[in-house]
Amino acid sequence: MDRLWSPWRYRYVSTCGGAEGCIFCDKPAAGQDEENLIVYRGQHCYVLLNLYPYTNGHLMIAPFAHEAELDCLRPEAAMEMMALAQQAVAHLKAVYKPHGLNVGMNLGECAGAGVAGHLHLHILPRWVGDANFMTVVGETRVMPEELSETYRKLKAAFGG
Repeated sequence: MDRLWSPWRYRYVSTCGGAEGCIFCDKPAAGQDEENLIVYRGQHCYVLLNLYPYTNGHLMIAPFAHEAELDCLRPEAAMEMMALAQQAVAHLKAVYKPHGLNVGMNLGECAGAGVAGHLHLHILPRWVGDANFMTVVGETRVMPEELSETYRKLKAAFGG
């Protein structure tokens, strides 16, 4: 079996949650949306940029409620999460013109959730050829846009 190692991801997930709290609870509570890369706040969920994106425009949608299980998420939060996912897809298509998108959740640590205690939905724009040798061999992601610029574009797209 071949293995792909991602040490950059371990540095991220090993600093999330734990005794200090939950990043998906702490970020919206801080009230510093630009610093915490929150591009939109809904009634039950919010949209933020991934601090360590796989591609430019990598968004996440998280409920304000600290909930690990999708089947325990209140129906109104689940409906808003899907509505925000639809908006995010439309905004990413308009702003970045991707060839496709990945939309998904990793539920539970063994399923790949970096922050298993607070569910969140990932939305990633994708382009033909965006998985290249730099990620696989060089353990490096080449991001052509700074997070501050991504934030500015998507905050505006969400009406902020």
